[in-house]
Amino acid sequence: MLVVFGFAGLDYLIRRGKYWNLPQRSQWLKKWSSTLVSGMGFDIHVIGTPPEKGFVAPNHQSYMDILVLSSVTNLNFLSKSEVRKWPLIGKYTEMAGTVFIDRSRKRDVANKNDAFGRAIDESVSLTIFLEGTSTNGEEVLSYRSSLLQPMVENDWPITPVYIKYDCVGGSVADEVCWWGDAEFTPHLVNMLALPRVSATIVFGEMRTVGGRDRKELAVELREDVLRLRKQVES
Repeated sequence: MLVVFGFAGLDYLIRRGKYWNLPQRSQWLKKWSSTLVSGMGFDIHVIGTPPEKGFVAPNHQSYMDILVLSSVTNLNFLSKSEVRKWPLIGKYTEMAGTVFIDRSRKRDVANKNDAFGRAIDESVSLTIFLEGTSTNGEEVLSYRSSLLQPMVENDWPITPVYIKYDCVGGSVADEVCWWGDAEFTPHLVNMLALPRVSATIVFGEMRTVGGRDRKELAVELREDVLRLRKQVES
């Protein structure tokens, strides 16, 4: 993992990544995410077609969600501002073109309209984790409607996505999902010790949302994700 991070950083510097637009950053992220998940022994399976634009709203179970999703399609991400301060990871999320929001400021989502619009204008899909936190994979939490207001106001499309993990030799809830008070380093070590981990990504149908009630939309998107879940668990 450290070797891949090192080469990814070198690739960014040599190719003068600080001058890249969002599509170039998402392509860089896809290239190195694919390399990293392959090196970690993850098997990735895709059902449906990834969107070429708009927003992506998956369920959230682990930091691996970001690598797994970006390994199969060009994406940028919306993340809480605290991630920017994380050692090493914070810098790489900046390099990937992540849009950061301060959840302690209620107006910060509305203030990000320009950043969201730039992603749409440049035909980049922006991923938002509407549950607001990661889970143990046994449930999908209620989706937060406040994050949907810019999409409703600007009629930006959004695609529901479900991610399912399976593993051999351990527990998905304990060794793959990163949630609650789990510490990062011990969790990563335990996950890497698993003989095999697979991730199935199910892309739903893109929704147009202009003029919708954001609270109703949040409920419907979660229901979409639960239906996608049934596709792979039935």
